[in-house]
Amino acid sequence: MENGLAHEDSAFINFRRYARDPKEHGYRWVDIKRLRFSAESMDDGELHAALIGHEQFRNDYAGGGVLSDGTRHGPYWLRLIAPDLYKSISQERAVQILREWVDPLWDVPTELETDLQREVFARVDAADGIYYLGELGDEAMHDWGGVHDSFHEFVLIDRAAGQVTLLVAADD
Repeated sequence: MENGLAHEDSAFINFRRYARDPKEHGYRWVDIKRLRFSAESMDDGELHAALIGHEQFRNDYAGGGVLSDGTRHGPYWLRLIAPDLYKSISQERAVQILREWVDPLWDVPTELETDLQREVFARVDAADGIYYLGELGDEAMHDWGGVHDSFHEFVLIDRAAGQVTLLVAADD
């Protein structure tokens, strides 16, 4: 168990797989990483710190995958991300952000909606705590951090399941 968290599994939803036309929403995706923790072991701030320190967090989400010695996280320098940058939000607000990002004007294919419901929205619904990483500003962006058009990051804490989920929804 690294930093009190054990990587359980991951899922990746690539919208291109579902699009009728690859140009239609073809560069949107959701990356889900689930990590196990001992339910009574840490408060939310400690869970955030453990997650930030975990190898699975070292991902630039630009095709390189998880890098054990990585210095980037999404569009940001890893060293500039701290637990207090994650703000608690309601389930309703999390769903609103995600639904607006999915694009309410797009007729979402049934198979994609089913996968999003199972992998994303059911986890948001089950979470005891939902935290959102807002914009960190240009000074936090790494040297090629502008590759993402949209970057939404959530930390979902489900104490009953002893699970923390890192959910990144982005397009590039």
